[in-house]
Amino acid sequence: MKSIKIIIVDDNRSFCSMLQNYLQSQEDFNIIGVANNGIEAWELLQTQEPDLIILDLVMPNLDGLGVLERINSRTTKARPKIIMQTAFGQESLTHQAIMLGVDYFILKPFDMDILCKRIRFLTQDLATTAAEPAQFSSSTYPNVTTVGSEYNLVSEVTSMMHQIGIPAHVKGYQYIREAILMVVEDVSLIGAVTKELYPGIAKKFDTASSRVERGIRHAIELAWERGQKDTLKRVFGYSMNIERQKPTNSEFIALLADKFRVLSNVS
Repeated sequence: MKSIKIIIVDDNRSFCSMLQNYLQSQEDFNIIGVANNGIEAWELLQTQEPDLIILDLVMPNLDGLGVLERINSRTTKARPKIIMQTAFGQESLTHQAIMLGVDYFILKPFDMDILCKRIRFLTQDLATTAAEPAQFSSSTYPNVTTVGSEYNLVSEVTSMMHQIGIPAHVKGYQYIREAILMVVEDVSLIGAVTKELYPGIAKKFDTASSRVERGIRHAIELAWERGQKDTLKRVFGYSMNIERQKPTNSEFIALLADKFRVLSNVS
């Protein structure tokens, strides 16, 4: 089996170590370098030729976009596949990254098994791909796989809910997932939660709108009481103090839906 050569680039050293250990445990992955900022990543690329780079978007010294620009300026080496990871859904930045040739976006926190599947999918044709640098222009979109496809979106939303700590057996779990998918499809629904969103979910699950509202509220309460605090802080910590408050149903749905909607729309 051909070993997939990977470089990890992220300014969080503990995250890099965790990711390196997990990926290195896979028989077909070979971690050939780890960098904690864009400058270190670029220096690594002068001596290493990875098949794939897991690249953080926001970093000190030189960010992910800067690394992408330098990779695209090379003419003597084959261009690696790029998986860009980010904790924020900023449409302008992700759009720029797409124009620079990102192959896949993944939103932190993510499921390690899903990441492994994406790596294998993106590199499955390495044996038959000509070793020529890819060329991108401002008028051409590269072939990008994002969470915007139905299968990927459902998978990523489900993974996020598991990591937040919402029990799969409670009814609110299904209601929240459906709500996020609906708002990603039609953002105006977040402004009509009681009049359109809850009734739409209730119709699908053959129940009452009031039960949908209560089920979602109960699921959020369980996540706050029993969920992973570190994950909750990463997802919600920038918009609220999770130790002192929990989001309303609308806030919870809107924040998560926005993260996925941005990544969907840029494609």
